[in-house]
Amino acid sequence: MSHRPRSGLAAVSSALLAMSRHLEMRDVLKTIVASARELLDAQYAALGVPDDHGGFAQFVVDGVSDAQWKAIGPLPRQHGVLAAMLHEARPERLADVRKDPRFEGWPDAHPDLVDFLGLPIRDGDETIGALFLANKNCPKPEGSCGFTQEDEELLALLAQHAAIAFTNARLYERSRELTIAEERSRLAHELHDAVSQKLFSLRLTAQAATALVDRDPARAKGELHQVAALAAEAADELRAAVVELRPAALDEDGLIATLRTQIQVLDRAHTARVTFTGAGYRALPAAQEEAVLRVAQEALHNALRHADAECVDVSVERRGPGAVLRISDDGTGFDPAAVGRAGRHLGLVSMRDRASGVGGTLTVESVPGKGTTIELEVPGG
Repeated sequence: MSHRPRSGLAAVSSALLAMSRHLEMRDVLKTIVASARELLDAQYAALGVPDDHGGFAQFVVDGVSDAQWKAIGPLPRQHGVLAAMLHEARPERLADVRKDPRFEGWPDAHPDLVDFLGLPIRDGDETIGALFLANKNCPKPEGSCGFTQEDEELLALLAQHAAIAFTNARLYERSRELTIAEERSRLAHELHDAVSQKLFSLRLTAQAATALVDRDPARAKGELHQVAALAAEAADELRAAVVELRPAALDEDGLIATLRTQIQVLDRAHTARVTFTGAGYRALPAAQEEAVLRVAQEALHNALRHADAECVDVSVERRGPGAVLRISDDGTGFDPAAVGRAGRHLGLVSMRDRASGVGGTLTVESVPGKGTTIELEVPGG
């Protein structure tokens, strides 16, 4: 690469530094794709992270608007040229991907891809992703590929560093998950020990009061006062545990950043597309923010686990001194007027309790076969 202009070397350096700057997986993937597209001057770039079921756990694009991406529909499967890069682990440089015998078409809303350069991202013997570019921004004769051998070598270099950044991000996320699991296990043991002791004392004191109520009412009354005191102590223990179980990220990063991170994880983990927007939000008291987070988690669980949704949109926006959380999905939906036991199954009772506990209101709109929208409005401090 000694003949490449200095500005080109600077661009490579900037791309590699950008990839090493992030630890969150979604940020790493977006940076890889944006860096590759800018560096090789392509119209489109994408990176797919395969799952174990013939699809993609993650698929990140650059050069496509949010509206275009939404119109394209579900993530692609592992087929055609994408499958070749993943399963045969070799680069692909094509003058016109549409004329390749492995080409299987794409959705109507998909942009036209012509010249194509792609290669696998590998960590040792494992293929951990497929990175590709399309439509080189340069003059090219009919039937020729705008991407050169030099472009392929440059993309291979980028892919090697992408593999390092990708692996570091995976290790970081696993480390965070282990830390959270260990902390929750510790708190669970502490909660069990503390509350079990209080409940054991409560039971013994209540039994003593029962035995005394006929022959020594005064002493029985004293024992009942002790029951009330022990119950208050047990309630205090539970409240303290709940405060300690409050997500650390919520305290450190605030509601918007915490929601965005959790939704990015869900977007990676599920085939459904999960999006998040936050508009004009300002910080709320801790109790309100935790209620918003818990309702969002419950609603997302319903949409992804029970409603077979393909798209879930989450938004938080300011409304007066408070805020509004909205979760909309295109899943199976239900009849809100006839939820009955299903309402408890879907966590609606819990969500309503959380809303009322902070002076908020919860509304549910759903139609069988036409999705569900859950809206939580909470007041400010």
